[in-house]
Amino acid sequence: MTTSTTYQERRGQIETYFDRTAVQAWARLTSDAPVGRIRATVRAGRDRMRDTLLSWLPQDMTGMRLLDAGCGTGALSVVAARRGAHVLAIDLSPTLVALAAERLPQDLLTGQGAGRIDFRSGDMLDPALGTFDYVVGMDSLIHYQAPDAVRVLSGLAERTRCAILFTYAPSNPALQAMHAVGKLFPRGDRAPSIVPVARTRIDALMSRDTVLKSWQAGRTERIASGFYTSQALELVAA
Repeated sequence: MTTSTTYQERRGQIETYFDRTAVQAWARLTSDAPVGRIRATVRAGRDRMRDTLLSWLPQDMTGMRLLDAGCGTGALSVVAARRGAHVLAIDLSPTLVALAAERLPQDLLTGQGAGRIDFRSGDMLDPALGTFDYVVGMDSLIHYQAPDAVRVLSGLAERTRCAILFTYAPSNPALQAMHAVGKLFPRGDRAPSIVPVARTRIDALMSRDTVLKSWQAGRTERIASGFYTSQALELVAA
């Protein structure tokens, strides 16, 4: 697939943020270290969202191939690998990927289980990554405009056999207000702006996409925890 100029520009901004601007903040957020009240709500929300997406994956993933698109520090990848999956965990930030590899539990580090994780930094749309049974994109598309996000989903769908599980920022007045408040934080600690989108907008774009129009929308769940609000959606291959 051909990516747009806006996707390329946004990808560069995201890489800069997670790899240079706020590495320490994200390393702390994704650990057990104490954090402030606001970040504690974000951590709790992310934990609940991860558990939700994992509950939509098979409990036994022996021999299955999973793409963890935007893997961050690898928490979801670890659980999937322990279920037997062969996980390709990719993120734009080499620094976060290196941190994920450092945090790899001993049982996976020594290859004691049926699953494994291959950590890489780069673009989740790289066709050289191959094909997958499942793709998970937890909060990895929330910074892109809706047409770009759907184009990414379409490119992933071309290489996915079973299902894609992803999240988006649902458009509603409360979320818009929280984003406005978030802009008051120090610029160095702020992520690239989240782009809220209505479900009807996503559905309309997917219905016009030559690949996604044959896929079916499945389970969906919203997680709201303080300053964290995200909507999970399951897309199932026809």
